Amino acid sequence: MTGPSVPVTPVTPVRPHLALRPLWLCRVCAAPWPCATARLALVAEYAHDRVALSVYLCAVLHDATADLYRLNPHDGPTPAALFARFLAWVPRGQPDRDQPDP
Repeated sequence: MTGPSVPVTPVTPVRPHLALRPLWLCRVCAAPWPCATARLALVAEYAHDRVALSVYLCAVLHDATADLYRLNPHDGPTPAALFARFLAWVPRGQPDRDQPDP
């Protein structure tokens, strides 16, 4: 006697949502990087060091600005758009420091 039949489904490996340079599009979903999934992953990865996340994204912003300007120097993204895309969404402060003292 055998147990209940379990359907076999193919397991698709989860691919990280990384940037495709020099276009700065997501390799998985083709959205401008960092896409929503990449943002969630970055916030989770840097949950205990938001300053490091900001420093990392500043470096990425620098690289992206150079790449995107080189690809299209006349009508590339504005500095404000690049700031919004790479830095404005980062949560402020440390998670444990945002809570009021008991």
